[in-house]
Amino acid sequence: MKISKIMTRNVRMLDPERSIREAASLMADIDSGALLINEGDRLVGIITDRDIAIRAVATGMDGSTPVRQVMSSNVLYCFDDEDVEHVAANMADVRVRRLPVLNREKRLVGVVSLGNIASGHSRMANDTVLRGVTSAH
Repeated sequence: MKISKIMTRNVRMLDPERSIREAASLMADIDSGALLINEGDRLVGIITDRDIAIRAVATGMDGSTPVRQVMSSNVLYCFDDEDVEHVAANMADVRVRRLPVLNREKRLVGVVSLGNIASGHSRMANDTVLRGVTSAH
């Protein structure tokens, strides 16, 4: 099965110059712990609730801090035509719970998460990613 069959589409994104307060508010609105960051039509980063807590709040930054200052710009991703088992193995290897999904033109088309893989009807992929992601770092 291909990732395109199980990924979440219509992903909400945020501009890197928006504030971390806006990022947190959007995360609350969509009930997500992460947001993809786009500049123009390109994926340039990802910010998680943990990034906001550890990189911003814990270091004394205020809510008006631009997302760009605390986001991760080294974004791992997969392609929509990759097999679920292959992506699950990669997620387990690098211990990530979600990956942006790009088409071969490197345009964002969705996101795949542990939940998507768990509901994707591939026991092998599910076992692989859960074992890798939940192991001690």
